Amino acid sequence: MPAKILVVDDEAKMRRVLQMMLEENGCQVDLAEGAEKALSRMKEVTFSLIITDMKMPGMSGLQLLKEIKKLDEGIPVVVMTAYGTIPTAIEAMKAGAHDYVLKPFDMEEMKTVVEKALEREKLLRRSQYLQEEMEAKYQFDNIVGESSKMKEVFRLISQVAPTKSTVLVSGESGTGKELIARSVHHRSPREDQPFVVVNCAALPENLLESELFGHLKGAFTGAHRDRRGRFTLADGGSIFLDEIGAMSPGLQAKILRVLQEKEFEPVGGTRSIQVDVRIIAATNQDLKMAVEEGSFREDLYYRLNVVPIHLPPLRERKEDIPLLAYHFLRRYSQELTKGVSEISPEALGLMLEYDWPGNIRELENAIERAMVLSKGNTLSVETLPLVSSSQEAEVGDENISYQEAKKAVLESFERRFFTRILKEAGGNVSQAARQAQIDRKNLYQKMKELRLNPKDY
Repeated sequence: MPAKILVVDDEAKMRRVLQMMLEENGCQVDLAEGAEKALSRMKEVTFSLIITDMKMPGMSGLQLLKEIKKLDEGIPVVVMTAYGTIPTAIEAMKAGAHDYVLKPFDMEEMKTVVEKALEREKLLRRSQYLQEEMEAKYQFDNIVGESSKMKEVFRLISQVAPTKSTVLVSGESGTGKELIARSVHHRSPREDQPFVVVNCAALPENLLESELFGHLKGAFTGAHRDRRGRFTLADGGSIFLDEIGAMSPGLQAKILRVLQEKEFEPVGGTRSIQVDVRIIAATNQDLKMAVEEGSFREDLYYRLNVVPIHLPPLRERKEDIPLLAYHFLRRYSQELTKGVSEISPEALGLMLEYDWPGNIRELENAIERAMVLSKGNTLSVETLPLVSSSQEAEVGDENISYQEAKKAVLESFERRFFTRILKEAGGNVSQAARQAQIDRKNLYQKMKELRLNPKDY
């Protein structure tokens, strides 16, 4: 998207000359005849660069520079000064100006200064964005799944990502909705622009409104200075509104306006701010039912639900559990500097039988815990105290001890696991041993303990 530049000068002719030059180079240009108007415009528009004269009626360019840095330290400022005020220009550089140009200046010189300033702003913004991405727990390449349901999710991501369409990601808590949102952003033309996350359920309504849209100084108690909102920070990129079903009807109306008009007003403000932001929303609620109950706006629901992506719970895609388990095993083996590289068949069987009410987040936490408790190079069943509802029914007796319950559950798992392996191998013990990744002698021993006869399969 074109760079937005604010030119501040009390001379109309100079403003016009710079505007023509910058627009010829593909920039969007806004003009201000004084520092006060420039500061007012900054509260409404996010600029990539500000060019200001040093000597102006009222607030000087140096004072303006200091005020700009209070609002946004990252915006590069180029100051224009006459020969007689070079010491002032040097003072401006010390105060944070990117560069200065002496009047009268050569147009090519100004173009070069502007190009360097814009490149610096782009690099700074990219650096901040990459740092945020590195700090994020989930990355784009961490999507794991080979089940048919996940392949459908991947297909939808590939189709919708290159477009501008709004996306609504649904699914239970812990299924990885933010990961899918990041994937849509990273595969889109906006991948080099910010990806901003807002948890709508984590803040009360008044704070959430300020977080989303920003506020002006004095808008409410504690608003000691102007503050930019997340929509402004996401300009040119994407914003992820997690748990949007928790948003109040009043804020829902404001989100609808952003979707329709691409503009909003900060808290305490009266002038609209325009933004180019792609909205990706997520919910663990049934929004259609919420619409019927009157707690969610129907018009907003249809605006958000342009391309729905539903994430299945882990219990509905159990074929992905081994892939996810080894994925987290490799991650935490490095993070915890543990030499655990394998998962025992019994432990894997336990994971496959468990219902995972907390979904992928619970599986990840279970693997991390098991890694901490593991002593050898294999993650064992003893480190995974998971019992599904079906296994609880098998254990039966409420007075049974934990060790007895675990033994009963483990035996049940082993019987089902090795029965399945032998069936898939057609009773061929060697093939079954390879599939179970255990020694053939150990398999014979386990078959003897469980009273399993390969001829039965």
